[in-house]
Amino acid sequence: MRKALVVGIDDYPGSRLYGCVADAMKMSALLERHEDNTPNCEVLLQRHVREKVKVKMSIAELFQGEGELVVFYFSGHGMLTDMGGALVTPDFTPGDEGISMDYILNHANRSSFINKVIILDCCHSGAMGTPAIAQNGMTTLANGITILTASRYFEPAVEENGQGIFTKLVAEALEGGAADLSGGITPGNIYSYVDKALGYWGQRPVFKANISSFVSLRKVEPPVPLTELRSITIHFAKPDATLKVDPSYEHTSPDADLGNVRIFQQLQSLFRAGLLEPVEEEYMYWTALRSKSCRLTRLGRYYWQLIADNRI
Repeated sequence: MRKALVVGIDDYPGSRLYGCVADAMKMSALLERHEDNTPNCEVLLQRHVREKVKVKMSIAELFQGEGELVVFYFSGHGMLTDMGGALVTPDFTPGDEGISMDYILNHANRSSFINKVIILDCCHSGAMGTPAIAQNGMTTLANGITILTASRYFEPAVEENGQGIFTKLVAEALEGGAADLSGGITPGNIYSYVDKALGYWGQRPVFKANISSFVSLRKVEPPVPLTELRSITIHFAKPDATLKVDPSYEHTSPDADLGNVRIFQQLQSLFRAGLLEPVEEEYMYWTALRSKSCRLTRLGRYYWQLIADNRI
């Protein structure tokens, strides 16, 4: 089971926002389907919601049950209170501004889902995962929890041109900007994508996790077709092996052999992806014409092991 709760709130009394509902709708669509339109997560989208109790009940229900992945996404106002961070709902009152981040974390910590991912696009969202009442205020995350937030606990989250800057980048990452060579998009890759885009001196995203491996939040068409990626272990018996090619591999050569040309096309694809490198030449073309060898790069050896272990 893979499911998600996506919440976007614009209509706050006296402090309206303009992009949160649109951001939530965008995230809902991306989480609901992979790029090839196959089902991904079962998504509950809440927009224009006003009642704190409704959101709290949905959060509690979200983390119930068992399965591979559960995702909670929120876009709206966030604030710091004497009791820590909180997600603000439109029915806030002084002293009861909204949903405590500790409330969300407690449900996530007790959840039986293998992977629990929390994504917050709101001011002070970096307070998520640091309980207000805990041992010396230390972060307490159960195994399988990943937290990705728009800003540090003392920072605002910027909305620009009717869209949250953070969610815009997260959406780009889920659309393929942060995909690995198998087409998977993990929270770690998303954070790296967002972090580089925001730059050091601007709004800083926060990443917290207690995990043994990353889960893919969405699948897109891989930059290298899987059949070609998996050919690594066919062409290289060991990760540190070399493969000698000759003019029969290059289709422009008079000595071209159709079978070798097809192999060379796969090698060229691996070369463009940074998985393979010529040993003595700069380009694969001259490697073939001059009967030289090629080998796997460090990244190529990493993917060789993943494929050999049937992890791809």
